[in-house]
Amino acid sequence: MASYQSIYEYEKQDKEEFWLQAAKLIDWIVEPKRALDNSTGLANQWFSDGQMNSCFNAVDRHVLSGHGEQIAIQYESPITGASSSLSFAELQKMTAKFAGMLMEQGLAKGDRVIIYMPMIKEAVIAMLGCARIGVVHSVVFGGFAAAELAKRIDDCQPKLIVSASCGHEPSRIVYYKPLLDQAIEQANHKPQTCVIYQRDAVTAKMIEGRDIEWHEAIEPVLPAEPVAVMANDPLYILYTSGTTGQPKGVVRDNGGHAVALCWSMSNIYDVHQGEVFWAASDIGWVVGHSYIVYGPLFAGCTSILFEGKPVGTPDAAAFWRVIEKNDVKVLFTAPTAFRAIKREDPSGSFIKEHDIGSLKYLFLAGERADPDTIIWAENKLSIPVIDHWWQTETGWSICSNPVGVELLPVKLGSPCVPMPGYQIEILDDSGSTAGLNNLGSIVIKLPLPPSCLTTIWGADNAFTEKYLTRFPGYYETGDAGYIDDDGYVYIMARTDDVINVAGHRLSTGQIEEILSAHPDVAECAVIGIADDLKGQIPLGFICLYPNKQKSHEQISKETVQLVIDKIGPVSAFKQVVIIDRLPKTRSGKIVRSTMVKIVNGEEWVMPATIDDPTILDEISNALAIQLG
Repeated sequence: MASYQSIYEYEKQDKEEFWLQAAKLIDWIVEPKRALDNSTGLANQWFSDGQMNSCFNAVDRHVLSGHGEQIAIQYESPITGASSSLSFAELQKMTAKFAGMLMEQGLAKGDRVIIYMPMIKEAVIAMLGCARIGVVHSVVFGGFAAAELAKRIDDCQPKLIVSASCGHEPSRIVYYKPLLDQAIEQANHKPQTCVIYQRDAVTAKMIEGRDIEWHEAIEPVLPAEPVAVMANDPLYILYTSGTTGQPKGVVRDNGGHAVALCWSMSNIYDVHQGEVFWAASDIGWVVGHSYIVYGPLFAGCTSILFEGKPVGTPDAAAFWRVIEKNDVKVLFTAPTAFRAIKREDPSGSFIKEHDIGSLKYLFLAGERADPDTIIWAENKLSIPVIDHWWQTETGWSICSNPVGVELLPVKLGSPCVPMPGYQIEILDDSGSTAGLNNLGSIVIKLPLPPSCLTTIWGADNAFTEKYLTRFPGYYETGDAGYIDDDGYVYIMARTDDVINVAGHRLSTGQIEEILSAHPDVAECAVIGIADDLKGQIPLGFICLYPNKQKSHEQISKETVQLVIDKIGPVSAFKQVVIIDRLPKTRSGKIVRSTMVKIVNGEEWVMPATIDDPTILDEISNALAIQLG
């Protein structure tokens, strides 16, 4: 059996042969004769002479190979109590009908559709139905308000929008249709048609001449067969979840995307035809695209579609119930989900009440996985806990532990090693190599491997400027970190979160690791704030476990001392602010830039993706009380 190192070096030495072999994992209408195409001048053009169809690879080929009765999508909603499934054969029929509806509405290859839906099976059907006829889908996360949806409508100019009457949160119903109506009113571009799925909890008001109910639109039409698309034709546009400014639409191709995801399912996640894979994310984010919908279905796996939360639906056992019921082999979620579970159930008592013997691996991504959370999960689950790192822009892992090839030693704080195609270097501000164990900007030598973004929708220049200009010959990740003597990569912070304290570069991530090690700290965040003397100094925010025995004052003193003991006085770390919860986006990322502005007394805008806006008021109050 090949080792990780031999596979990585093979790709490095012969990209053509490696990726042409990987391309055999999918079904082609016209098989590519070459892998990499540099003729366009863009960073990432793969299999450009090949033709295929992503929906066929995700659905039809499994039916044709005799797996039609296998469950493709298993829907679980602990909020509503609903549970249902779609076999590959059923999914094939539904996607074909949806594609037929699009054609009936006058859409063809290259047209765009926005999908603004909750976590329901119809959202998956819509995505695959678009792919079936080469229509480009753009899924917009349901947590976005009308103004943000309007920006995306104007940018990609969809002919049709698919939405639902409502979505379900633990404590409320989200009314999608009024938000959609407001967004269309605000947008300059007007879609010709909106297809609305009416859910049981809410019946949305329809606008005559524009809105069509889902079943009425789909039932009368003839099913559509998959069409051939070029490998480099766009599959989808996914807007990056920045907190301010104009959203940037990452463009994903068809061929390279399918090849890379198929390779990843067996080699990174060790899952295969018929096994159950669960990415506990949202289809509005890249994890949902890659590993709720396309990756598992390409591989012939059963994928879990979860409309719920790790806690509060109704308790911290929600994950364990789903795993037990569905024999989940691999769980992929964000560290913030496990921190929430750990905070609610620190002893792991709920885990003991459920048979989760089917679970072989836990994968974490989306933010830095602090060592304390990894250790807790390892101890409670008794399985490998794998931190891995990737981006909306890449669509799959930049760094991971390739457990399907071999399980490498886990190093706390590291997402392990680069995956094939990712040649990572650490550069200083001048563009020179920083050397081993030195903090710097993480870059990837061009060309990027298959599945990485090909451009920004409608903005090739913006793509080049944002990712390819600062370090010529490299893709700039925007993350800072270092590589150790064993080749393991450490992601310490976003480049913007590396702070300069009196000329010393410090990683906020390193300080967070230290704070997390305190037994009373459930969660934390560190930001760099303005200081007249040192330029910047770090400020810590900590959330405590509910069963703490010590006073806030004592915990504050101990956590500050921990940082000084580990880093030294050079850290200039003197204060922590104790808060009940951290402000996060719906995808679990801490809105650090907004926190910095609040502390520095600068003007700030409410982040479009924030989960609960009231948390920022809580932070302002805590700052006023604790820091004066």
